[in-house]
Amino acid sequence: MTDGYFERAPHSGRPAVIGAIEAGGTKFVCGIGDDNGSIHDSISFPTGRPEETLRRAIDYFSESGVKAIGVGSFGPIDLRPESRTYGFVTTTPKPGWNGFDFLGALRGSFGVPCGWDTDVNAAAYGEAIWGAARGLDSCVYYTIGTGVGIGVYAEGRLLHGLLHPEGGHMRLRRHPDDGFAGVCPYHGDCLEGMASGPALEARWGTKGHELAEDHPAWEMEAHYIAESVASAILLLSPRRVILGGGVMQQQHLLPLIRRKAADILNGYVAAPELAEGLDDYIVAPGLGTQSGLRGALALGIRALERSGEQAAASE
Repeated sequence: MTDGYFERAPHSGRPAVIGAIEAGGTKFVCGIGDDNGSIHDSISFPTGRPEETLRRAIDYFSESGVKAIGVGSFGPIDLRPESRTYGFVTTTPKPGWNGFDFLGALRGSFGVPCGWDTDVNAAAYGEAIWGAARGLDSCVYYTIGTGVGIGVYAEGRLLHGLLHPEGGHMRLRRHPDDGFAGVCPYHGDCLEGMASGPALEARWGTKGHELAEDHPAWEMEAHYIAESVASAILLLSPRRVILGGGVMQQQHLLPLIRRKAADILNGYVAAPELAEGLDDYIVAPGLGTQSGLRGALALGIRALERSGEQAAASE
């Protein structure tokens, strides 16, 4: 398998047991699957202090015989293997997690190959392999929920760069009727500050799922998400844009975003996928709510196969 898209053939023998962790800022989802890509069991629990949260994850995997573990984690996180803080959570405001050696805790407990990336990069990876971007060499995945994150799969590889994409903190053109200051503790009115679940609740005084479909909140919400999506299309030219997360569970929101993104682009990007309408281009996750967990499983599969390749090369 390469860094990019892969298609696995069925095993002739017994599949290897792979662990998967979708480590969100609100909850952890842990699963046990195999290197054919199937998830056989999973649990979820709230994200608390790091020591207690990791202990629950480690206990879950302790009797499973996992051969590798893949982790998609909330961030920011350190993805540079040469860094002394590789595998750490870095500048998060989440209590106790800033500077926590997440990957080191797992490796110390299991001693197996571990895949490590952001939760949204993991989701993008899962969608590229098994979901809405299957067979494509690029996609952008947004999760819009408690926070806003962006994962980028570009020309068959997950994009890291200096750190990793943090498109949830892009500054956007304000809606003309919007005087809301935003809720992001770092930037105020970035995408996360204006369009996350907490931003919806702070702006309108109630949770998003309690707002009627014709509430003005949704036109404003679609404006900010479409601004970001249009920027991603112009900057990265992905073959598909996938919008996930709790806020996107509002079924009426996706058509609004498509229309506003088309208005912003104004016919400039001359690609058939856009000219023929955005219904098949800006889409919901093909894996539903399992994008992150399945993507973490794929990271674990990749880590196991890389370990095998390195062992073979050293013989």
